Amino acid sequence: MLKNKKILVTGGAGYIGSHTVIQLLQAGLSVIVLDNLSNSRSEVIGRISKITGILPKLVVGDIRDRACLQKIFSEYSIDAVIHFAGLKAVGESAVDPLLYYDVNVSGSNILFQEMSRANVKNIVFSSSATVYGDPGFPCYHETTPLNPINVYGRTKLVVENILRDLRAADSAWNIALLRYFNPVGSHNSGMIGEDPLGVPNNLMPYIAQVAVGRREKLMVFGNDYPTPDGTGLRDYIHVEDLSIGHVSALDYLWKNGGLLTLNLGSGCPYSVLEMIDAFQKVSGRNIPFEITNRRPGDLSEYYADPRLAKQLLGWATKHDIYRMCEDTWRWQSNNPSGLTT
Repeated sequence: MLKNKKILVTGGAGYIGSHTVIQLLQAGLSVIVLDNLSNSRSEVIGRISKITGILPKLVVGDIRDRACLQKIFSEYSIDAVIHFAGLKAVGESAVDPLLYYDVNVSGSNILFQEMSRANVKNIVFSSSATVYGDPGFPCYHETTPLNPINVYGRTKLVVENILRDLRAADSAWNIALLRYFNPVGSHNSGMIGEDPLGVPNNLMPYIAQVAVGRREKLMVFGNDYPTPDGTGLRDYIHVEDLSIGHVSALDYLWKNGGLLTLNLGSGCPYSVLEMIDAFQKVSGRNIPFEITNRRPGDLSEYYADPRLAKQLLGWATKHDIYRMCEDTWRWQSNNPSGLTT
């Protein structure tokens, strides 16, 4: 039903966006990527072409640039938008909240205004489990109260609320809000993967860079949590499973319409030490690490209740911790300096 539809993917050259573009192309959809390349590289588009045999159109631009958006919507008959574009570092969001509200909230609002002007009213929004905050229990259902504890999470919740209000005002809008947990892994070709600019903010790319020799050791923030090994437990989801979830959500909207709010996670958390151990087994490399103090705001444990996504989309994660590590290591060992090689 989706075949031959034209999808605008904002942030489509980024980590999750690029993997989703592959899934869209392989499902027979046409893709236009909009990305300002602030935390991504244009080289990924060529890699996508090598994997799929199709070269997606890349427009280098910013979602805050109204003229750029108007040009895209006037030149292409866009059927739907998957919206990844935004800033995502929790620590940075605390240091520069105005930037995060400008990019994540104002940028999204401009995008939605131009979608409305172009009568494009189908959107899948990349939200986050950070909208839940710390509810006092570790398993997050879609009905868990929303009370984010950091600026990044608050920007995601504001955008969710804009979209909910938009749907309430105009039932022609079809919207999926996808709250995902901790994306890891890489495409199984080893050609694209998580390629952060500068020091990684997330665990898995940091482990991979230590394994390949780019960094001396991993800092483990706290080993005194009330968990089996004292380190934090997180719900890691393979990026390929996550990208399939986006295509499934888009297909659901096309068939059913409405407002869809879903967790995308495995429901099976792993600790920091378990991730290190699995990566060492898969890569055959030693991962030196040092225990240091907890980071402010880090929770001891949280994970998704993924049952609603299974019920509505027939979607569930397929790749376990070892597949996550295998694919990450294939990407990092093939590209020790990232896409610059």
